[in-house]
Amino acid sequence: MIADVLAEAADKMTKAVEVAKEDFSTVRTGRANPQLFQKILVDYYGSPTPLAQLASLQNPEARTLIITPYDKTALKEIERAIVNFPNLGASPNNDGEIIRVTMPELTEERRKEYVKIVKGKAEDCKVAIRNIRRKAKDDLDGLKSEVGDDEVARAEKDLEALTKKHTDAADEALKKKEAELLEV
Repeated sequence: MIADVLAEAADKMTKAVEVAKEDFSTVRTGRANPQLFQKILVDYYGSPTPLAQLASLQNPEARTLIITPYDKTALKEIERAIVNFPNLGASPNNDGEIIRVTMPELTEERRKEYVKIVKGKAEDCKVAIRNIRRKAKDDLDGLKSEVGDDEVARAEKDLEALTKKHTDAADEALKKKEAELLEV
């Protein structure tokens, strides 16, 4: 039973770190990367649809991205979604067939702003990990009558080590992204 609680907590913590890394990839660096546009939802016939399902994305130059919609009627909605997406700062140009998105040059101020955003996402990840730890600890405390105090105390130490390992992984991902953002 204790092993099940620890395994579930480890699995959830790993997923929390993966989600944070995914979120980090949506914060742009100096290049126009199709991953930046993965989280953009387009209002397509009344339902929010991921941009990647509505169009192909190509990266011909460092700061330019070409979006070719599969359905030309969605051009205006795609353009609107890109303009309204927070922290992107992109300027889309619609020529009736494709959308050319030009990413502005990153200034020092903008880079620092992005670092703040990434730090916030990392903190959200750590909060999620701590919430998982709290729930697992409550589950372990519920098992005290069945397995004994010593087993639960040992399991709690394992849980703390697990929590530290995952918060360190989140910190490491943050450091990498921060270095990437501040690199000129």
